Amino acid sequence: MFLRYSIIEVSTDTGLKGYAECCPLGSAYLPSYAKGVRTGIAEIAPKLIGENPLEISRINLLMDKLLKGHPYVKAPIDIACWDLLGKDCNKPIHSLMGGKAQNDIDLYRAISQEKPNEMIKKVQTYNNEGYTKFQLKVGGNADEDIERIISTREALSSDNILIADANTGWKKHDALRVVNAISNKNVYIEQPCASYDECTAIRNKTSLPFILDEVIDNSNMLIKAISENAMDIINLKITKVGGLTKARNIRDICIEAGIPMTIEDTWGSDITTATIAQLAITTPKDFCFSATDFNSYVTVSVAENAPKRVQGKMKPSNLPGLGILPNFDILG
Repeated sequence: MFLRYSIIEVSTDTGLKGYAECCPLGSAYLPSYAKGVRTGIAEIAPKLIGENPLEISRINLLMDKLLKGHPYVKAPIDIACWDLLGKDCNKPIHSLMGGKAQNDIDLYRAISQEKPNEMIKKVQTYNNEGYTKFQLKVGGNADEDIERIISTREALSSDNILIADANTGWKKHDALRVVNAISNKNVYIEQPCASYDECTAIRNKTSLPFILDEVIDNSNMLIKAISENAMDIINLKITKVGGLTKARNIRDICIEAGIPMTIEDTWGSDITTATIAQLAITTPKDFCFSATDFNSYVTVSVAENAPKRVQGKMKPSNLPGLGILPNFDILG
């Protein structure tokens, strides 16, 4: 895991330090990869030295001029600047973003793709831990996926939420078979195919609630999808879109358009979880479909004071900035 993610520190001449975490999920999931974070930061960081990190909008404009694209590279710098701004103001990030819009954040649990009976066991275990929202990883063999979805849905109570997340894995003909086979089930369909056009083709052939994730990677794409009624919900991955500044902009467009969100990221641990919690708590509950506590998925804690899951929910720290302190005994 330590080879796959990066934690950055932005230092200031006043002694304040800001932190952020970025963890691309391999090199074939999104147009990002672990070494790209470090080489990209090495490209732009020397030209940021001497800038005021509290002028976050200016920092984002400068990063976009220095490096075309690669939002995941810029995201940890943006997040670290927000951490610094909070520490400079002695306020948590959520206070700087307008304050808490809900008391706590509903979490979902992702269930890795396995045999149906194994997935059911895991869902039941996590249900007992307080989770009520589940993201079932599918996108493999269509017949097996149909069995996974139906059997897991039957194992849950009617008020539990089940999302069948193909992570772009189905071809259109398989996606169509699946949505037809489960058309009478209480299931959400998430990102069935690789491209936006393929997904909208499936969207137009099912009445099941529809979630887009990987193809919603900036505000322009979001506006297009809203105008074409392409989804009911989006997954908002913070580093995918470039950090907290751009994620907040996408969040606000979604609220204006009536689109709920799962607020999350590609992967990470304590610092990523703290970042998610700071943005999610400022999102009205009706629009915060769920969020992710990535530090429940890993075995090593890299920061103190990170949010912890309690009965399927979490809250952000009220300490300044992200509210975390990196554990340098672990990080080195």
